Amino acid sequence: MREMRKTISTTADSFAFAGKRTWITGHRGMLGSALVRSFSNEGASLLLPSRDELDLVNQRAVYDWVDKNRPELVFHVGAKVGGIYANTSYPADFLHSNLMIQSNVIFAAYHFGVSKLVFVASNCVYPAITAQPISEDALMTGPLEDNIRSYAIGKIAGIEMCRAYRKQYGRNFISVIPPNLYGPGDNYHPQHGHVVAGILRRAHEAKLAGKKDLVVWGDGTPRREVLYVDDLADAMKCLMAVPVTDDLFNVGCGHDLSIAELASLIAEAIGFDGRIVYDKSKPNGTMKKLLDSSRIQTLGWRPKIDEKTGLQKAYNDFLARLETPEFGGRL
Repeated sequence: MREMRKTISTTADSFAFAGKRTWITGHRGMLGSALVRSFSNEGASLLLPSRDELDLVNQRAVYDWVDKNRPELVFHVGAKVGGIYANTSYPADFLHSNLMIQSNVIFAAYHFGVSKLVFVASNCVYPAITAQPISEDALMTGPLEDNIRSYAIGKIAGIEMCRAYRKQYGRNFISVIPPNLYGPGDNYHPQHGHVVAGILRRAHEAKLAGKKDLVVWGDGTPRREVLYVDDLADAMKCLMAVPVTDDLFNVGCGHDLSIAELASLIAEAIGFDGRIVYDKSKPNGTMKKLLDSSRIQTLGWRPKIDEKTGLQKAYNDFLARLETPEFGGRL
């Protein structure tokens, strides 16, 4: 197995992105920005239209843009995303936007001859109750978590679109399923952010206010696998570079933490030394979501950033962004 990993990794290392017309949708988001950073020394011809230049929900606009610019490689990251609160409150918005975006981008990639496309799904596509760690074969084998059902169904549709074009037309379209992401560029909205960003912001606010308690949603017992966003960007480039026979890949770090453990690590990174208390009136979500990432590991990929290092990097980015117009210099 070691020799197999070495051989395939060499193929990835020798793949030339230089000169390739590479479209990264959602390039201003957390993951899209990480991908752009990762291409800083590759010499690729990046295609990065702004939202004002290209509305991915607009079918005609997407088709015309792809026809004109003819990307060779596509990292389809762009999507409407949010945490449990946002998904619970706006299920129709999440479903409609993501179905439209995926349909437009994936069909245009097929119609205009894109060489390879990597689509980003979410671990919420897996059943709420399933064997752990979760393998790619668990997809559509049981009921979904109700709080994020609409978002999950949209992402499942994206995976199936990639599979359908692969099966019917031989297109090299594949999908990745990451765990909870965190890192530079995260969304720190107090209600719409994901778990790491939400706790990080509340911990920062508690520290500034001199509070003795940090309030965390739920009871602290659910377990979450988290991955630094630059590690996912690296994995996606690996999958873009190497020949693969599978069309779906979990991309995780291989272990999980309880929300209580995660909150303690975040408090440590921020320097909050008060007490962590739990708001049990807020939903826990799925109790455990650990991915089986052995499929991508056979290609030689491994994450590089541990949680302690990654959380410190995330907090440094958060502090830097406090001085930008996004926050108006304050929270």
